[in-house]
Amino acid sequence: MTPESLSTLRSHLRGTVVAPSDQGYDTVRRVYNASVDRRPAAIVRCAGAADVIRALAFARDEGLPLSIRGGGHNVGGRAVCDGGVMIDLSTMKSIRVDQAQARVRAEPGVTYKEFDHETQAFGLATTGGTVSATGIAGLTLGGGIGWLMRVHGLACDNLLSADMVTADGRLVHASQSENPDLFWGLRGGGGNFGIVTSFEYQLHALGPVLGGMLVHPVARARDLWRFHRDAMSSAPDEVIAFTALLCGPDGQPIAAELPAYIGPIADGEKALAPFREFGPPIADTVAPTPYVQLQQMLDAGLPAGLYNYWTSNFLNRLTDEIIDIVVSAFAQAPTPLCVLVLEALGGALRRVPESETAFTLRDGDFNLAIVGRWADPADADRTIAWAKQLNRQLAPHSLESTYVNYLPEDEGGRVAAIYGAARYKRLQDLKRKYDPQNLFRLNANIAPST
Repeated sequence: MTPESLSTLRSHLRGTVVAPSDQGYDTVRRVYNASVDRRPAAIVRCAGAADVIRALAFARDEGLPLSIRGGGHNVGGRAVCDGGVMIDLSTMKSIRVDQAQARVRAEPGVTYKEFDHETQAFGLATTGGTVSATGIAGLTLGGGIGWLMRVHGLACDNLLSADMVTADGRLVHASQSENPDLFWGLRGGGGNFGIVTSFEYQLHALGPVLGGMLVHPVARARDLWRFHRDAMSSAPDEVIAFTALLCGPDGQPIAAELPAYIGPIADGEKALAPFREFGPPIADTVAPTPYVQLQQMLDAGLPAGLYNYWTSNFLNRLTDEIIDIVVSAFAQAPTPLCVLVLEALGGALRRVPESETAFTLRDGDFNLAIVGRWADPADADRTIAWAKQLNRQLAPHSLESTYVNYLPEDEGGRVAAIYGAARYKRLQDLKRKYDPQNLFRLNANIAPST
């Protein structure tokens, strides 16, 4: 890459190019996870699909590594490459709601705070993570666990169509009727096949919900997790609940239950009564609330700028032995910033046939998110070791898989096992068709089949 070639690229864009010598470069290259400290040779901040096509051609012609950044977290760090071209989609934020058809089309730089702001103005919503700073692109392409999933399915289950720029610079449309093979792969197969420039989703009517946090002493953690297991085994689809081990604002460990009822408030009062009566809790914030506030409830506890190492395990049952392992591990957490979150699955997830999307393990009951976090760089090794050790302890009890949106960069070799032989072969075939040279190789370890 020469100054002349970079100047030519700039002249052909509506967006901007940020080089290492430019003001603001260090700000633009940073992502949510402070552990990611890479220096692209050029950051192309795209204004639309045409910019994406030109930036992609530039990287390909220059023979440079390529990474794609959406609008959200990218905890795993794959959005930023060293010495290559980072195609930054975070400024592509168009959102258009079709109220009559209950559909929305949004660009890949949109976060769920922005998405929900638009859709809730019409009393509509779709599944979208549990933290409002999450980006729609990465969440959807990896599956899409969220508050509405037990009623309306994953984010990827609500995807109606997508526009994608392929490795050779074509803009293609994917839906059930057009390029259905690609549409299958984009729903849970990750960002390995091209650069999605537009997402179209099904929306659902949604008014205020009942939800909040119930705080318990950490000494009650085992009992709380057993209660959570039993309560969710018979809960209606409208009940969604997460349970977590974390430290409060004062640094003291606590056990928390986070239930919500996605339906009429009066029905929710009855359905969530057992959750509120258990213990009883030492704090109870459960109340009628707008969905946008439920989506933002956890934002303050997951700020940008910390060092992060996340991983997870799908569990088809939550035994007392697993609970003992998890609670004991939390007691050994190396920093007060570490969090363990049990995400209850089921409901609408199971009503989507396994073969319909690339997302796997719809039959699991829970997903355990292991969130290793630290503020002091000196704590990196022991925090990562703690997360990996817990993963190893849970391996004999898990479904030998993980949520790809929580997949750390150093576990990319697990991708084949996550999807299973048949599904992984199908993903490889898609790579061979849409990205035969594996240009998008930084997203995950799916190489074209031979």
